[in-house]
Amino acid sequence: MRVTLSSLDTCESSFTPLVVIELAQDVKDETKEWLKNRIIAKKKDGGAQLLFRPLLNKYEKETLENQNLYVVGASNVRLLLGAEAVGLVKECTDAAMRAFTYGTRHNFKGFHDNNNNFLTMAECQFIIKHELENLRARDEKMIPGYPQAKLYPGKSLMRRLLTSGIVTQVFPLHDTEALKKLEDTWYTRFALKYQPIDSIRGYFGETIALYFGFLEYFTFALIPMAIIGLPYYLFVWEDYDKYVIFASFNLIWSTVILEVWKRGCANMTYRWGTLVMKRQFEEPRPGFHGVLGINSVTGREEPLYSSYKRQLRIYLVSLPFVCLCLYFSLYVMMIYFDMEDWALSLHEDSGSEWTSLLLYVPSIIYAVVIEIMNRLYRYAAEFLTSWENHRLESAYQNHLVLKVLVFNFLNCFASLFYIAFVLKDMKLLRQSLATLLITSQILNQVVESLLPYWLQRKYCARVKRKVQALKSDVDTTLYEQVLLEKEMGTYLGTFDDYLELFLQFGYVSLFSCVYPLAAAFAVLNNFTEVNSDALKMCRVFKRPFSEPSASIGVWQLAFETMSVISVVTNCALIGMSPQVNAVFPESKTDLVLIVVAVEHALLALKFILAFAIPDKPRHIQQKLARLEFESLEALKQQIARGCIQLQLPPSASDQLGDCSLTLLSEASQKLCADQSCLATSKFLTHLKCWIMIW
Repeated sequence: MRVTLSSLDTCESSFTPLVVIELAQDVKDETKEWLKNRIIAKKKDGGAQLLFRPLLNKYEKETLENQNLYVVGASNVRLLLGAEAVGLVKECTDAAMRAFTYGTRHNFKGFHDNNNNFLTMAECQFIIKHELENLRARDEKMIPGYPQAKLYPGKSLMRRLLTSGIVTQVFPLHDTEALKKLEDTWYTRFALKYQPIDSIRGYFGETIALYFGFLEYFTFALIPMAIIGLPYYLFVWEDYDKYVIFASFNLIWSTVILEVWKRGCANMTYRWGTLVMKRQFEEPRPGFHGVLGINSVTGREEPLYSSYKRQLRIYLVSLPFVCLCLYFSLYVMMIYFDMEDWALSLHEDSGSEWTSLLLYVPSIIYAVVIEIMNRLYRYAAEFLTSWENHRLESAYQNHLVLKVLVFNFLNCFASLFYIAFVLKDMKLLRQSLATLLITSQILNQVVESLLPYWLQRKYCARVKRKVQALKSDVDTTLYEQVLLEKEMGTYLGTFDDYLELFLQFGYVSLFSCVYPLAAAFAVLNNFTEVNSDALKMCRVFKRPFSEPSASIGVWQLAFETMSVISVVTNCALIGMSPQVNAVFPESKTDLVLIVVAVEHALLALKFILAFAIPDKPRHIQQKLARLEFESLEALKQQIARGCIQLQLPPSASDQLGDCSLTLLSEASQKLCADQSCLATSKFLTHLKCWIMIW
């Protein structure tokens, strides 16, 4: 018997809460009833067909403080159908990774009809988030009870409720038992060991797991650089000739580790199913707004916004603002150099130990100012990128990453480039690099993890005292958990975490021939970073919604770009060294030409290595090719069944099965002309759209 969404019951009184929706305290009853009806309504009626109830029942509301909190869940069958709808990929009994379908559920490894753990809790919460975000307005002109909150067909209801302040937040609940087990194997026992990446993925999802996997990989990859750089720092500090070997190794190292990471990432994401996960046409992001119209590609009704207007906003507002911020960053940098001159002159006049310590003060102050400027600029960049009104989430993220990376790169490294290539003061360069690196690492540890954890512990103690003072007869376990979690900070994604690693990679690679000890400091920081970030995810922030990911995305390109820039800077620094200049005392032109030739040779070597190392291991390539072959065979069978149902001749099936997607329209026109069959035309039109979406 085929199970459909319309046959599911949405009135179960008892279910496992997965997601919490918090409403504002003054929300009207008619709004609550409307929201409840839309969430539990059947899909064919425009609902999400989920389970929904208040956190407190009628008796508990009389005993405990009503917080306007509601919990959302779903039946096991509803979640399985949702897994098929979002395209989750699971492992089959033959060890192949295939898109999950409810009809073939028994072919998947670990599935049993009485097993409710086939989907991880993170996957269940992702499905519920997807369904809530796809609740769209139909005939409503406004949110009931709030005439100022206008709606139009196709508008995301949850987005409108959040922007109107009716819904204050939506967040997934922690699984306290699973979280405790994860903590025990992850960070509670400080030891040098591999992280439980698969367990992290099962609890937090692929995006978070990939970040921690990359952090671990990058930390271990830094160890050879740290070991080799230590004797250079201790024994041959001023011998720049020997730094050529170290810098060359650094340049090859930076290329190899990034290419090897792509192979390891492909292994992980194939095992998790996200590497082969088919993504549908990307829907408009919830914040996108415009005049309601028809999308010319998908034929769906959605907001439309002129790309010309968007370009005007980018080039006439965003670009000048970014340039102004870059100018301000350079202005602050020049103030820093004035402070350095003042501290140096004071030390030369007195020569005391106190003034020698004062030499580090300007760099420390500048490092703190850099962190403050980076964080303030991040808020401005997010506002501008949102105001530009990008249709797709991917476009929004790309523009945001570009804005932030440009400013952070200039803000963090401009002073180092100025010292290296304008002042040509290698001693000051080493001092500034060490101060910026160490200060930024300490600040990030304190601001991102330790301070929020301390504040969260204080709040937890207050909530527990408050709940215990109620002395109620009801079970307050879930109530206390929701109260604690709703006041936790919201994890805004891996952007800041990757940015921190990106800047660290720049400190290590850009000026490796001047300060080889940078890799050692980075390793020490990252060993503690793993544990502080784990603490942050488990105890400081709300549980984030899982997001399927097949790679680290645009950050891979950012790291590769940084490695290319490091080739140029290290070659230039070695070319400026006194030992190299002594070889060409008269002709500086020859020196420049040789440095440029070496730099081009190293760049060529980098690109050859990148080309020679495949992005995916051979066994993964073979499995992907097998899946592609199975998809084509399934497509041919689908076409054959359609032709049989329409009573077309066998030649039609062969012709359609062999034609490519680009020729499908021509084939449909030819067959329709031969058969004069309106049904054939309709079937092929729908089939073409289905293939494009597939």
